[in-house]
Amino acid sequence: MESREILADWDTYSDEHTDPDGWPHDPLSYGRRMMRRDAETWRSFQRIRPAARNMLATAEVQLQLLNPAVIQTRWVWQLSELTTALAQLETLQDEWLDARDSWPSEAAPGTEEFDDALAERNEEAWSYLDTWSAQGQALVEIHALALTAPSRVLTSTPSPAVSPKVVGRAAGRRG
Repeated sequence: MESREILADWDTYSDEHTDPDGWPHDPLSYGRRMMRRDAETWRSFQRIRPAARNMLATAEVQLQLLNPAVIQTRWVWQLSELTTALAQLETLQDEWLDARDSWPSEAAPGTEEFDDALAERNEEAWSYLDTWSAQGQALVEIHALALTAPSRVLTSTPSPAVSPKVVGRAAGRRG
């Protein structure tokens, strides 16, 4: 929900600071505000990122166990979009961490090298984060239906198969 507020704030800002054709009145200020939007959206997603794979796995299992008559046809597509977006976000995060780890110790927050690379990661992540904002409600809808299903369809997290790469990433690489 926070990401929706960030997007609504951005839409308001963009409407007020662009001409009718969508060109910013002050491109520098507009670019800084866009960078802030990207960073806020990244931070917002970090609250669920550690659980995102399990949430997707749970929803996929729940869909298989629910009565097909109550399943929304869009859910399969939405879960696919969320899975693809998460994979891209994980790749961007891994690339960011690898780059950060290779820098000299002087390249810290506040330096041009650090801040530019971070802003680039956030900008590249924007469309995938937007996918989670737009399609993530499907996870809630599927779970809510599973809670009301006559057999109480799997309402706890299953233990999906996890590759060694995912285990390493989940074990402590943050950023």
